Amino acid sequence: METLERLTRRQIDALRAVALSEGPDRGASLKAISVTLRVRPPSALGHLTALERLGLVERHRGKTRLTSRGRACITDYQRHHRVAEQLFAGLGFSSQETCRAARQIDLALDHRTVEHICRAEGHPALCPHGDPIPPCGSANSRP
Repeated sequence: METLERLTRRQIDALRAVALSEGPDRGASLKAISVTLRVRPPSALGHLTALERLGLVERHRGKTRLTSRGRACITDYQRHHRVAEQLFAGLGFSSQETCRAARQIDLALDHRTVEHICRAEGHPALCPHGDPIPPCGSANSRP
C-alpha cells in the first residue's frame, strides 16, 4: 500500500499546513500549523506525531519540517487531486465544483487509477484552476 493511501484527510491537511508554514531556513511552529488546521495545538500535535512515525515530517526544537518522503507524498496528493479535478471539469463541473468533488475521491484513488484517468484525459498539464499537474513518475507515482 502506498503512503498516500494510508493517510487520512486530516493528515494530508497537516502535511499541507507544514508545507505552507515552513520556510527555507526554518521549520513550521506548532502554533502556525494548528492555526492553519483550525484546531488546538494538542490536536495538531497528534497529527504530526502520526506523520513523524511514517517518516513524512521531522520535528526538532519545536519546529516541524517535511522530509523528502513528505514532499513526495504532497506531490503525489497534488497529482491525484488535480487529475481528479480535470476529470470532473471534463464532465462539465464548475471550477469550485471540481475541487469539492475531487476532494471526495482523491485519497481513494491509487496511483494506477490516477494514471489511467490522466491518460484518458490526454495527460493535461494544468488543473482547471491553472495549477500544474505533476507529471507521471515525478514523486512516488507509478504507471
